[in-house]
Amino acid sequence: MRRNPLVPELFLNARDKPMTRSGFKYVLQKHARVATEHCLSLGEKKISPHVLRHTSAILVLQATGDIRKVSLWLGHADIQTTETYLRADPTEKIEAIEAIVPPSLKRGKFRVPDKLIELLNTKA
Repeated sequence: MRRNPLVPELFLNARDKPMTRSGFKYVLQKHARVATEHCLSLGEKKISPHVLRHTSAILVLQATGDIRKVSLWLGHADIQTTETYLRADPTEKIEAIEAIVPPSLKRGKFRVPDKLIELLNTKA
């Protein structure tokens, strides 16, 4: 619960002081462990402050379509630093992948091209 803090920071520690990077990472990992108990697929994902930062930047870009807002959100001094998010937008990648028609494949039989591999497979 946020009482009447004397600092403008969004995240505060138990003493109402600005939370450090390591403190934020500790709290995030603690909650991620608990969440993994209820959603096992989270155990396969990397959860870190850095990943959250980039994920929120992508979401801001998708919601607004404005790279300047992403730059402000991230606190970048130069908008060129933020332009990497334009190349990383997954919706554009998904649209490009879905636009490609997969080639028709014929079922075939695999033949071992190398006699050594063939020999190793028969010994196993």
